[in-house]
Amino acid sequence: MDREKALELLDDKTLPLEKVKEIFYTFKSDMEVVGMVAMNLSLRTSVYDREKEKSPVMTGLLIELSNVEDMGSRWAVAKNPHTPAEVLEKLSRDEINLVRALVATNPNTPINVLQNLFSDEKIVRDGLSGNPSTPVKLLNILADDKDKMVRLRVAENPSTTEEILKKLSNDPDQDVSKAAQIRLEKKNEKR
Repeated sequence: MDREKALELLDDKTLPLEKVKEIFYTFKSDMEVVGMVAMNLSLRTSVYDREKEKSPVMTGLLIELSNVEDMGSRWAVAKNPHTPAEVLEKLSRDEINLVRALVATNPNTPINVLQNLFSDEKIVRDGLSGNPSTPVKLLNILADDKDKMVRLRVAENPSTTEEILKKLSNDPDQDVSKAAQIRLEKKNEKR
Protein backbone atom coordinates (compact mmCIF):
# COMPACT_ATOMS: atom_id res chain seq x y z
CA MET A 1 0.00 0.00 0.00
CA ASP A 2 1.29 3.44 -0.83
CA ARG A 3 1.32 6.47 1.44
CA GLU A 4 -1.58 8.29 -0.26
CA LYS A 5 -3.82 5.23 0.00
CA ALA A 6 -2.92 4.88 3.69
CA LEU A 7 -3.85 8.51 4.37
CA GLU A 8 -7.12 8.07 2.50
CA LEU A 9 -8.00 4.93 4.49
CA LEU A 10 -7.23 6.63 7.81
CA ASP A 11 -9.95 9.22 7.11
CA ASP A 12 -12.46 6.41 7.78
CA LYS A 13 -13.10 6.06 11.52
CA THR A 14 -14.77 2.70 10.88
CA LEU A 15 -11.59 1.27 9.36
CA PRO A 16 -10.86 -1.97 11.27
CA LEU A 17 -8.30 -1.40 14.04
CA GLU A 18 -6.12 -4.19 12.66
CA LYS A 19 -5.81 -2.20 9.42
CA VAL A 20 -4.99 0.97 11.37
CA LYS A 21 -2.29 -1.00 13.19
CA GLU A 22 -0.90 -2.31 9.90
CA ILE A 23 -0.72 1.22 8.48
CA PHE A 24 0.96 2.50 11.66
CA TYR A 25 3.72 -0.10 11.54
CA THR A 26 4.19 0.28 7.78
CA PHE A 27 4.61 4.07 8.00
CA LYS A 28 5.94 4.46 11.56
CA SER A 29 8.66 6.92 10.48
CA ASP A 30 6.23 9.16 8.54
CA MET A 31 4.91 11.66 11.10
CA GLU A 32 2.00 12.75 8.90
CA VAL A 33 0.71 9.18 8.68
CA VAL A 34 1.40 8.64 12.39
CA GLY A 35 -0.60 11.80 13.16
CA MET A 36 -3.47 10.51 11.04
CA VAL A 37 -3.38 7.19 12.94
CA ALA A 38 -3.67 9.14 16.20
CA MET A 39 -6.53 11.22 14.78
CA ASN A 40 -8.32 8.08 13.57
CA LEU A 41 -8.15 6.60 17.09
CA SER A 42 -9.32 9.88 18.56
CA LEU A 43 -12.32 10.17 16.24
CA ARG A 44 -13.56 6.65 16.95
CA THR A 45 -13.71 7.12 20.72
CA SER A 46 -16.52 8.96 22.39
CA VAL A 47 -16.77 10.56 25.79
CA TYR A 48 -20.37 9.37 25.85
CA ASP A 49 -19.62 5.72 25.07
CA ARG A 50 -16.27 5.08 26.69
CA GLU A 51 -16.24 1.34 26.12
CA LYS A 52 -16.70 1.68 22.36
CA GLU A 53 -13.62 0.49 20.47
CA LYS A 54 -11.83 -0.63 23.64
CA SER A 55 -9.51 -3.47 22.71
CA PRO A 56 -5.93 -4.70 23.09
CA VAL A 57 -5.19 -3.35 19.59
CA MET A 58 -6.41 0.13 20.58
CA THR A 59 -4.40 0.03 23.81
CA GLY A 60 -1.26 -1.14 22.00
CA LEU A 61 -1.52 1.63 19.44
CA LEU A 62 -2.05 4.26 22.15
CA ILE A 63 1.06 3.05 23.98
CA GLU A 64 3.10 3.23 20.75
CA LEU A 65 1.74 6.68 19.86
CA SER A 66 2.61 8.03 23.30
CA ASN A 67 6.28 7.61 22.40
CA VAL A 68 6.36 9.43 19.05
CA GLU A 69 7.91 12.84 18.52
CA ASP A 70 4.74 14.24 16.92
CA MET A 71 3.05 16.43 19.55
CA GLY A 72 -0.36 16.02 17.91
CA SER A 73 -0.17 12.26 18.35
CA ARG A 74 0.70 12.56 22.05
CA TRP A 75 -2.10 15.12 22.37
CA ALA A 76 -4.60 12.61 20.90
CA VAL A 77 -3.34 9.88 23.25
CA ALA A 78 -3.59 12.18 26.31
CA LYS A 79 -7.30 12.80 25.76
CA ASN A 80 -8.27 9.27 24.68
CA PRO A 81 -10.50 7.48 27.22
CA HIS A 82 -8.75 4.16 26.48
CA THR A 83 -5.25 5.38 27.30
CA PRO A 84 -3.78 3.27 30.12
CA ALA A 85 -3.08 5.00 33.45
CA GLU A 86 0.68 4.42 33.22
CA VAL A 87 0.77 6.18 29.83
CA LEU A 88 -1.24 9.11 31.22
CA GLU A 89 1.22 9.31 34.09
CA LYS A 90 4.14 9.45 31.64
CA LEU A 91 2.40 12.08 29.48
CA SER A 92 1.71 14.19 32.59
CA ARG A 93 5.43 15.00 32.46
CA ASP A 94 5.44 15.89 28.74
CA GLU A 95 7.35 19.02 27.80
CA ILE A 96 4.32 20.37 25.90
CA ASN A 97 1.79 22.04 28.21
CA LEU A 98 -1.17 21.17 25.96
CA VAL A 99 -0.38 17.45 26.31
CA ARG A 100 -0.27 17.83 30.11
CA ALA A 101 -3.53 19.84 30.01
CA LEU A 102 -5.28 17.06 28.11
CA VAL A 103 -3.99 14.49 30.60
CA ALA A 104 -5.57 16.72 33.27
CA THR A 105 -8.95 16.53 31.48
CA ASN A 106 -8.91 12.74 31.07
CA PRO A 107 -11.25 11.09 33.61
CA ASN A 108 -9.00 8.00 33.62
CA THR A 109 -5.99 9.91 34.89
CA PRO A 110 -5.04 8.54 38.32
CA ILE A 111 -5.78 10.79 41.30
CA ASN A 112 -2.11 11.05 42.31
CA VAL A 113 -1.27 12.32 38.81
CA LEU A 114 -4.11 14.86 38.96
CA GLN A 115 -2.74 16.07 42.31
CA ASN A 116 0.73 16.47 40.78
CA LEU A 117 -0.71 18.47 37.87
CA PHE A 118 -2.38 20.87 40.30
CA SER A 119 0.79 22.95 40.64
CA ASP A 120 1.30 23.16 36.86
CA GLU A 121 0.55 26.24 34.74
CA LYS A 122 -2.88 27.78 34.09
CA ILE A 123 -3.78 25.73 30.99
CA VAL A 124 -3.26 22.53 33.00
CA ARG A 125 -5.26 23.79 36.00
CA ASP A 126 -7.94 24.70 33.50
CA GLY A 127 -8.06 21.06 32.42
CA LEU A 128 -8.23 19.85 36.02
CA SER A 129 -11.11 22.15 36.85
CA GLY A 130 -13.44 20.37 34.43
CA ASN A 131 -12.35 16.79 35.09
CA PRO A 132 -15.03 14.87 37.04
CA SER A 133 -12.23 12.77 38.61
CA THR A 134 -10.49 15.78 40.17
CA PRO A 135 -10.63 15.40 43.96
CA VAL A 136 -13.10 17.69 45.75
CA LYS A 137 -10.23 19.11 47.83
CA LEU A 138 -8.61 20.41 44.63
CA LEU A 139 -11.93 21.64 43.20
CA ASN A 140 -12.40 23.68 46.36
CA ILE A 141 -9.02 25.36 45.87
CA LEU A 142 -9.65 25.83 42.12
CA ALA A 143 -12.96 27.54 42.98
CA ASP A 144 -10.81 30.41 44.31
CA ASP A 145 -8.51 30.53 41.27
CA LYS A 146 -7.85 34.01 39.93
CA ASP A 147 -8.76 32.86 36.42
CA LYS A 148 -12.47 33.13 35.61
CA MET A 149 -12.42 30.15 33.20
CA VAL A 150 -11.00 27.84 35.86
CA ARG A 151 -13.77 28.88 38.29
CA LEU A 152 -16.40 28.52 35.55
CA ARG A 153 -15.29 24.95 34.80
CA VAL A 154 -15.40 24.12 38.50
CA ALA A 155 -18.99 25.41 38.58
CA GLU A 156 -19.86 23.17 35.61
CA ASN A 157 -17.96 20.12 36.92
CA PRO A 158 -20.41 17.31 37.85
CA SER A 159 -18.25 16.43 40.87
CA THR A 160 -18.39 19.89 42.41
CA THR A 161 -20.13 19.73 45.78
CA GLU A 162 -23.10 21.82 46.81
CA GLU A 163 -20.88 23.66 49.31
CA ILE A 164 -18.47 24.73 46.55
CA LEU A 165 -21.38 25.66 44.26
CA LYS A 166 -22.82 27.89 46.99
CA LYS A 167 -19.46 29.65 47.28
CA LEU A 168 -19.28 30.07 43.49
CA SER A 169 -22.85 31.35 43.29
CA ASN A 170 -21.51 34.51 44.96
CA ASP A 171 -18.56 34.81 42.58
CA PRO A 172 -17.87 38.37 41.42
CA ASP A 173 -17.97 37.19 37.80
CA GLN A 174 -21.54 36.99 36.53
CA ASP A 175 -20.89 33.96 34.27
CA VAL A 176 -19.39 31.95 37.13
CA SER A 177 -22.11 32.84 39.61
CA LYS A 178 -24.85 32.09 37.07
CA ALA A 179 -23.34 28.67 36.20
CA ALA A 180 -23.13 27.78 39.89
CA GLN A 181 -26.72 28.92 40.51
CA ILE A 182 -28.00 26.81 37.60
CA ARG A 183 -26.16 23.74 38.94
CA LEU A 184 -27.57 24.35 42.44
CA GLU A 185 -31.09 24.62 41.03
CA LYS A 186 -30.67 21.33 39.17
CA LYS A 187 -29.37 19.62 42.29
CA ASN A 188 -32.37 20.89 44.26
CA GLU A 189 -34.80 19.69 41.55
CA LYS A 190 -33.45 16.15 41.86
CA ARG A 191 -34.30 15.99 45.54
